[in-house]
Amino acid sequence: MERLAKLDCMSAVPLAWPNRFLGLGESFFTALPAQALPDPHWVATSPECAALLGLPRDWADAQALQVFSGNATWPGMRPLASVYSGHQFGVWAGQLGDGRALWLGEIDTPAGPMELQLKGAGKTPYSRMGDGRAVLRSSIREFLCSEAMHGLGVPTTRALCITGSPLPVRREEIETAAVVTRVAPSFIRFGHFEHFSHTDQHADLRRLADFVIAHHYPDCRDAAQPYAALLEQVTRRTATLMADWQAVGFCHGVMNTDNMSILGLTIDYGPFGFLDQFDPGYICNHSDNQGRYAWARQPSVAFWNLHALAQALLPLIGDSDLALATLEVYKTAFADALLARWRAKLGLQTAEADDRELIDDLLRRMATDRCDFTITFRRLAGFTPDAPCPPVRDMFMDREGFDVWAQRYAARLRRERSDDANDDDARALRMNRVNPMFVLRNHLAEIAIRDAQAGDFSEVERLLKVLERPFDESDAATRERYAGFPPEWAQSIEVSCSS
Repeated sequence: MERLAKLDCMSAVPLAWPNRFLGLGESFFTALPAQALPDPHWVATSPECAALLGLPRDWADAQALQVFSGNATWPGMRPLASVYSGHQFGVWAGQLGDGRALWLGEIDTPAGPMELQLKGAGKTPYSRMGDGRAVLRSSIREFLCSEAMHGLGVPTTRALCITGSPLPVRREEIETAAVVTRVAPSFIRFGHFEHFSHTDQHADLRRLADFVIAHHYPDCRDAAQPYAALLEQVTRRTATLMADWQAVGFCHGVMNTDNMSILGLTIDYGPFGFLDQFDPGYICNHSDNQGRYAWARQPSVAFWNLHALAQALLPLIGDSDLALATLEVYKTAFADALLARWRAKLGLQTAEADDRELIDDLLRRMATDRCDFTITFRRLAGFTPDAPCPPVRDMFMDREGFDVWAQRYAARLRRERSDDANDDDARALRMNRVNPMFVLRNHLAEIAIRDAQAGDFSEVERLLKVLERPFDESDAATRERYAGFPPEWAQSIEVSCSS
């Protein structure tokens, strides 16, 4: 591999690189440079992510282009690929690792230490016969969805930029290479713990757990059983994340244990999809032949993955009954979090015993009539208890059935109505803050990708700006372009693990 050039730090911002992950030791990673990306060019940058890192407005210069293409490093960067293992589609896959990702280092930022990682930077010792590259198509999808999920308020890794190259890369067909720069407080996964547990490297397992507790879950240090406390906190964060996914209609597509963040972040965007027509059995990953990762199954898969994490931590916890009891918090935490999100989506501020039935009945009717998930909930903000709401009613084929539900919903709203004459307006504003107008539908990403493949990156930038503000009403032209029903051709889009 080519040796990377060393570049001076950006003059406008002093970069400090604590690089705490390096202190874990060489059994956790392999230090190596990226493979050079020939003739790189900028595809897109995220000003909001750059602001998170404290970078200057003019950070995306010629030096940065070389750094974030894998052709150079700034002083303080220590490129490495980490090793982990995991279960893929429910089957133990053994050793995995960063096969096409390269950790550049950890930077001090106004938001705390953040790790930078290149995805698509070339082969590593963990590439498993792969080429270590990413293509423009998949890089655009990851970049846009990372920032879109942040805009939706869903915990996620972030994306700073994409660089592209004419370098040919073979997938189903010949495509061009790209590198996306990912940002997160940590990229440690469930699979890191599984690796050291399954290989009986228990000293390293303890070192990893202590590292995560010290830097990310410090409250666990004083617990009677710190490692069980760690498991509980990860369980709670994962439960909350699943509630967030379900509430915005997000389907990850490849919830392997090596794609589960120890911090409860959405990580590794590949064959994801947002619901168009509401189908609880929606499978976004064309490679998922058994539908393991269908939208409705995501919460139970997350619970399964947490069991795998508990098994990995068992040498430290030492009590299987305690580990299993700790996992039980998931059921209540997830159910409570999801119910709270459904109530918010319906504009409900109080809790009643029949709310779950009211919500389930709406979802059943939406599924039967294949109502558009995002548009239906957005239009519900216009519903009032005292007047018909054709924009919502017209979403349903069985309008009489909807009317029956609407009567119950209207009665529910009246019961918590205040004396404020503007109560309906206030509720609509609340609902529009949790029911997005814009999500990254596959056809929107596909249009941006096709333009980019033809050399026009402007649609990526326009779409990014819309997705950063998913709850805003915006102007009529923007709504028509990005918030309408998907075209018929969108049904033919297929995404797989190579996406």
